[in-house]
Amino acid sequence: MSRIRLLAAIGVGAVASAAGIRVVLRHQAAIARRRIGKPLGEESLDADRVWRRALDGPAIELLVLGDSLAAGLGAERRKETLGGRLAKSLARRQHRPVRLRTAAVVGSESPDLAAQLDALPPEYRPDAAVIVVGGNDVTHRIPVSVSVQHLEEAITRLRARGAEVVVGTCPDLGALRPVPQPLRRLISSLSRRLGEAQAEAAARAGAHAVDLRRAVGSMFFDDPEAMFSLDRFHPSPLGYRRTAEALLPAVERALAVRPRLVRR
Repeated sequence: MSRIRLLAAIGVGAVASAAGIRVVLRHQAAIARRRIGKPLGEESLDADRVWRRALDGPAIELLVLGDSLAAGLGAERRKETLGGRLAKSLARRQHRPVRLRTAAVVGSESPDLAAQLDALPPEYRPDAAVIVVGGNDVTHRIPVSVSVQHLEEAITRLRARGAEVVVGTCPDLGALRPVPQPLRRLISSLSRRLGEAQAEAAARAGAHAVDLRRAVGSMFFDDPEAMFSLDRFHPSPLGYRRTAEALLPAVERALAVRPRLVRR
């Protein structure tokens, strides 16, 4: 066989192989969607309130933006949501009441952060903002460059409001047992790549990044029954507790530049 024919044959084989892989991945994605379903619905608990109101001093204004993880879907009580966990723990540790505002929306992707910010009152000035987003970017195949562009823009807008920003990077979706192989390995790789890009974007924009894959990923891999809710996709109350514990030190470091509000 001539070199040209050999190269042509290899090219045709590669195209056929790639097409076959896409078919397999689409099939496995459909399987994952059927397995996960929507047993939790699409509405998270409303945890917005002043936590530890009886404490002295001005309330710390805490804002949470992002996707269903940020919104707390899967928590059974409002104090078990990510925002509720963060607000309650922050108030206890800093001896200040914390007023929580949750702008996160179930199903959101990074491009939706702009709408979440647009919905805030113009006069609202959070002291700290926590962003957790990225999982849906991976599953919906949003380019990493698009995701980080919208994340940086959101951070810039928040800092213009005077907020210190903490970004919880994309968790490792390889922990999702309902997703079959090899799709699970692929989304694990994609989520790791997005998380690394988010950390770099956060640093460029002046935010504090927390690598959730490293901080809590092993817990979700090692004990999925305890860490995931009944849909085996969203965190359980324990999963939210561990995630909040990973984020809390960064929130405190961010607020350390505000001695008027934060004290030990």
